[in-house]
Amino acid sequence: MLLLLCGPALADTVRVATWDGKFSRKHPGILVKELASGDPVPGVDVIAEASPDVLLLTDLDYDAGLVALRLLADQAGGYPHLFAQRPNTGRPTGLDLDGDGRLGGPGDAQGFGWFSGQSGMAVLSRYPVELISDNSAILWRDVPSTAMVPEDTGHDIQRLASSGFWALRIDAPTPFTLLTLAATPPVFDGPEDRNGRRGRDEVLFWPNRLSNPATAPPAPWVIAGKFNIDPMRGDGRHEAARAVLADPRWTDPLPGQPTAAWDDLGELRLSYVLPDRALPVLDAGVTPPAPDAGPHRLVWVDLDLAPTQAQPPRPPPRPGPSR
Repeated sequence: MLLLLCGPALADTVRVATWDGKFSRKHPGILVKELASGDPVPGVDVIAEASPDVLLLTDLDYDAGLVALRLLADQAGGYPHLFAQRPNTGRPTGLDLDGDGRLGGPGDAQGFGWFSGQSGMAVLSRYPVELISDNSAILWRDVPSTAMVPEDTGHDIQRLASSGFWALRIDAPTPFTLLTLAATPPVFDGPEDRNGRRGRDEVLFWPNRLSNPATAPPAPWVIAGKFNIDPMRGDGRHEAARAVLADPRWTDPLPGQPTAAWDDLGELRLSYVLPDRALPVLDAGVTPPAPDAGPHRLVWVDLDLAPTQAQPPRPPPRPGPSR
């Protein structure tokens, strides 16, 4: 698999990408101000050079008018179709979820955030985007084989998604359903491993959802986003990432390829694009580290989405991973 950037060369080649780019700020409106200033914003050039046709960003501040997203899309090369909704990050719960004795802090929100919409998700696309379903309000306690326990704070109110679970129809030459996630990091808690357990269930959400014909959105699918779990290294429930990668319903185009690096932790694979097995993969890669753009790298996969292509049979649904 290539690790260098190269633009898609075929008319029916569609580049699908995800990136946990550094497009979040600690206060609302700052990102809009930076993008509107005319000064270069780190990371915009990474998107422009990779030139994905469909890009899921998992660290971009949400605003109701999508002003920041539109400015970013224009500066990154022009994307006529945009999608974002208010994420769970920063969404108040009214409870002291982090147990610090105070209400309204970033750790008390449905997903960690200093304000509602901080570090949300967004999709930039050269093809029309349509929301099929938004599963972001599903409670953690209600998902199959949940790792939540009755003793967890917020048992009756805590949503599973730290940011959001969207099923989006991408009207490419062969339409497909983009399934999004941005899981919580499996750290910043105590020995109860609440974040680790929650992250595990976030990573397993789509495999479980697709195993039930009553809840599965239309195929073919592409899972994209930040798992925040490496299959082998670092913190987190590694078995969850391994279960997803071993699932025969989709292809792992970049086995073992790290997507982020820290001075203390080294290189880890945390962001993924996993296409339906029925979609032919032409190429895949990870962008080089970008100065001032954060520790994560953009992950891209080139798919052959010619409308007349013969698709191989899809493996039958299988039960979701057990607890």
